[in-house]
Amino acid sequence: MAASIHSVRTHAKSLVLVALFLATLAVTGLGMGGLRAATAAPRPPVWQVTALRYATIPSFPIRYLVAGADSTRKIDIAMTMWLLEGPERRKVLVDAGFYRQKFLDDWKPADYVRPSDAVQRFGVSPDSITDVIVSHVHWDHLDGADLFPNARIWIQREEYEHHVSAEGLPLAEAIDTLDAAMLARLRAAGRVNLVDGDAREILPGVTVYTGGKHTYQSQYVGVRTRKGTVVVASDNLYLYENLDKHAPIAQTLDAKSNLRAQERMVHIASKPRYVVPGHDPEVFRRFKSAGKGAARVE
Repeated sequence: MAASIHSVRTHAKSLVLVALFLATLAVTGLGMGGLRAATAAPRPPVWQVTALRYATIPSFPIRYLVAGADSTRKIDIAMTMWLLEGPERRKVLVDAGFYRQKFLDDWKPADYVRPSDAVQRFGVSPDSITDVIVSHVHWDHLDGADLFPNARIWIQREEYEHHVSAEGLPLAEAIDTLDAAMLARLRAAGRVNLVDGDAREILPGVTVYTGGKHTYQSQYVGVRTRKGTVVVASDNLYLYENLDKHAPIAQTLDAKSNLRAQERMVHIASKPRYVVPGHDPEVFRRFKSAGKGAARVE
């Protein structure tokens, strides 16, 4: 009998505690659905990565891409930008191509499409590009940045300050005079974000890394996608051949730094195939076509 009374009292206490708990939820406005939402781990942001080819430079000597390559070998290199489509309608370009006439005259690219038109061809308005990540200051990666009027520009602080004076003049030969002036104008307009160093998550799910020394402080990008992390190497890795032969890029200020960067890219990427080189036309064969001049990196 005593045991039965104890059981009843315990059950009654439990009911009181449950009632108090439910009353607390009601007062705070959570409810059971709100409680589940509050306790569930937030879903990490994911992005879609698309390579956009806007031109070809025919018969480019591989010795300028892969250190130690046979001087007779040539390749039609792909001139590429990368579109990142992510949360909150954010659309990001990694590099912005080129469009100024002097570069067209000097390099005579085949199948050329102005970078803003290449984006439009893919169904994305140039005005809707929210950010442009500039991997480095070379003309074929920086020159088109001002074609995207609403974009913030992300570049390493040391890369910017090494190459562009306060007056918008070039401080080193890696940057063209026109592009130095353009970048300074964008900064004066408040549109340039200077990134301070390595492994910086500049947007949720998008992280920039320094290393490779293609220029003074070139950077590459790690992007979280639904299938894992993709590394957009840009010119810190020209071709798949660099990886396959563990050969540094031919144009680097520090070959050992470049090899370390390549090794790190493989470590950062969820799969080795998710390390995407900057100028290899093979990118558009290894990944599924997403339209003319476009390939989904997945």
